[in-house]
Formats: sequence, C-alpha cells, structure tokens
Amino acid sequence: MTDPTHDPRFLRDPYPAYAALRATCPVLAVPAGSGGRTNYVVTGYEEAREALHDARLSKDTATFFAGRESSRRLHPAVAHTMLASDPPRHTRLRRLVTKAFTTGAVARLRPFIARVTDELLDSWHIGVPFDFMAGVAVPLPVVVICELLGVPPADRPDVQRWSADLFAAGEPDVIDAASHALAAYMTDLIAAKRLDAGSSLLDRLIAARDGEDRLSEHELVSLAVLLLVAGHETTTNALGNAVLALLKHPAQLHRLRRNPDEIPGALDELLRLDSAVSTSTFRFTTEAVTLGGTDIPAGAPVSVALGAANRDPARFPEPDALHLDRDAAAHLAFGHGIHRCVGAPLAKAELEIALRAVLAHAPGLHLAVPAEELVWRRTRLVRGLSSLPLVASEATEIPLVRSRPTQ
Repeated sequence: MTDPTHDPRFLRDPYPAYAALRATCPVLAVPAGSGGRTNYVVTGYEEAREALHDARLSKDTATFFAGRESSRRLHPAVAHTMLASDPPRHTRLRRLVTKAFTTGAVARLRPFIARVTDELLDSWHIGVPFDFMAGVAVPLPVVVICELLGVPPADRPDVQRWSADLFAAGEPDVIDAASHALAAYMTDLIAAKRLDAGSSLLDRLIAARDGEDRLSEHELVSLAVLLLVAGHETTTNALGNAVLALLKHPAQLHRLRRNPDEIPGALDELLRLDSAVSTSTFRFTTEAVTLGGTDIPAGAPVSVALGAANRDPARFPEPDALHLDRDAAAHLAFGHGIHRCVGAPLAKAELEIALRAVLAHAPGLHLAVPAEELVWRRTRLVRGLSSLPLVASEATEIPLVRSRPTQ
C-alpha cells in the first residue's frame, strides 16, 4: 500500500478508500514499508472499539522499539508520553491531569473561551474573505490551552508552530526538530515557574512532583508537551471540519442558525462525520489476538482508523450523511477505553461556543473557493484543513447580533 498522504484525493476524501478496505475485511493485514513488517488496519466500528479496549494491545512504544535501530531522533519527552504507556504508569499520570478537565473546571473556562472567540471574530467583516482556520480554528484552542498551562502570550506563536510541525507527515527531520524545541521550551518554562509559582495546571503538576505523588523530571516535561499538543490539535481540526460539514449540508446549517440551542446536541454527529483524529496512536499486540476474524500475531503493530470506524454503516446507517437527530454519542472521535481523550469536555465546550459565535456573527456564510480547491493537511494521524476561506454575507431572516452561550 502506498502512503495515502501523497494522494491529494485521499486527503480530500479518505472515506471511499476506508469503505473499500472495510468491505474487504474490517481488520486487514497491510505490508508496511520495505522491512517486511505487517501492519494491521482496523476499519470496522465494533472491531475498533474492541481494539481500543483490549489490554493485549499495548501502547508502550519504549518496549516495542527497544533495541531497534532507527535514524530518528525524536525527543523522549515526545516519544514516550502518557499516551505511549500502559497501566499502572498510565493510570497514575492520567489521574494527575483529569481534574483539570472536569465539568466544573471546564464551566469556569467558558467565559474566557467566549471572550477569546469574540475577539477573534472581530476581524471578520461582511463581504471580506476570511480564513477560518488561521483566524479562529487555530488560535482559539492554542490560546485556551496555553492559558490553562500558563504559557505566556508572547511564546504562543512559537509553541503553536512547533506543535503543527509534529504532524508533518513525510518530514521526519521537521518532526524531530519540533519535538526537541517543544521539550526544551517546556523544560525552561517549568524551571521559570519553580522560581515564580502561579496557579496554572503546569504549576499544579510541578507541586505534585515536589509533593507526595512525585513526578520525575521526564514525566513532568512529557505531560506538559502532551497537554499542550493534544489540547489544541484535535479542537482545531474539529472546528474546521464541523464548519465545512455544515456548509456542505445547508439545511442543517440553517437549522442550527435558527435554533442555536441545538448545537450542543449536534456536536457528537459532527465529530462522528469527519473525525479530527483519523488514526489512533501506535499500538502493538503483546500476544496473539483474533480481531474481526483476523489472526494477529504477537508483536504486530495495529492501527485503528477512527475515521473509518465512525462511518461503518453497520453501526451508523447512512454514515456519509449528516443527521443532527442521530444518537452519535458512541462515536470514536475521542477514542475509547482508558486512553479516551482526557480533554474531550474542554474540546466540546470550545466547539459549542465557537459554532454559536460564528453562526451569530455570519448570518450568511459560504466558501470563498470551490470545495475541491480546499487544501488538507498532509498527515496520517489527524484530519484537518490547512485553510478554510469563507465569506460572510448579510441575511434578512436572522439579525446580525453577537450571541454568547449561556454561562
């Protein structure tokens, strides 16, 4: 199988290819590279859910790659994050960060999210093309997660650029350099916060390290990098994908514009339709496993195609259509099991607030370029647009007013 990130058609719409793979077999053995290794790709919903939950599929990359020669120089703080670990280490680390993303904690952030969204939309004027990705979808989650972690405003453009570089498929040198830049930055930020403590999540993690629950320096830097990157990448892509999906389904867009209180209930279906995370992070079998009728030997890499699973017609009838009344709460866009995205409540709050604000700010909304000219990011893990040029126009049926979500 050739690298799909080299095919613009796949980047634009991977779902026909996913459907073809799933029709062949929901768990397919695929040759990976020239080393003779076989990767197992999961495209069926039930099989994906089972794989994400099965403890025999390890995420301990340090164990898998131990002793293997590699030309890569990915920083250990990026290569061996909480995502790349199993219990009990994973359980301990996740417990430390979960409190930051509780319903109450996210509710306290909502006024800040709404204020930042309004400030970003102030530069968007009726009749003038506006890149939604550069203007809203990228900066909003970056500002929010940086605020949560205590990253100074002057440093945020750099950390956003390094984070984006981590997903540069086909450019290992760029990825490796970005991993070192992020790790070095977080090491310096942690040192600065030790001298002048604040109340950010990063400050609380530092206190945990120095207290009873003692984190190692590597764990502290690694958690900081992971929270920074994962805290905005998913939301950025989900925002762009959701707006584009609504533009492609104008009746649904019109419905939400007239009834914005339906937006929270629509989020799961929007996330299901075009998952911001296309493929889950690395897993491998610790023993022989049979999944979806396919025998997978021990030590084999397994890729769970979340985007494919979310469009499995056996679980979601008419999967390529956007049905806002569908019960899509069981989608896998945030993963499943013990590794389900810890920041999902924050991501959904940002999505809701941003969509409310955009639909209120732009009564009439359409693409500034033909849909086939949109450029998608060339990356295997995530699915998102490089840019989304939009034009807002006047609309008589809905007044042009700013509408903040209920606090």
